Amino acid sequence: MSNISIGKIGEEIAKNYLAKLGYKILETNKRFSRFCEIDIIALEKNTLVFVEVKTRKTNITGLPFEAITKTKYNHIKTGVFTYLSENKKYKNYRIDALGIILEPELKINHLKNI
Repeated sequence: MSNISIGKIGEEIAKNYLAKLGYKILETNKRFSRFCEIDIIALEKNTLVFVEVKTRKTNITGLPFEAITKTKYNHIKTGVFTYLSENKKYKNYRIDALGIILEPELKINHLKNI
C-alpha cells in the first residue's frame, strides 16, 4: 500500500469518525497553495474546525503526530487564516489533529485545539 492510499484511507476513517461525533463536514482536501492543504474543514456546533489527519499503517516507523512539524503547522495556519478571511461569518475556530494507526488494530487519537 502506498503512502497516498494509506492517507486516503485515513481521511475516510477521519470523516466517518467526526460525523459520528456530530461534526458537519464542510470541505475536504482544501488546497490553498502548493504547500498548504487542509484535510478536513468541519463545523462542530458553532465552531469551525480545521483537521489535519496523519495516518500510519503501523507505529513501527513512528507515531502519526510526529509528522506535524513546526513548518507543517505554520502552513496549516496560513490555510486557516486564508479560509477565515474568505469566510467571515465564522468567528470561532480551532485546529485539531487526528492520528490514525491502521494495524494491528485501528486506533484513532484526536487532539483538539493544537
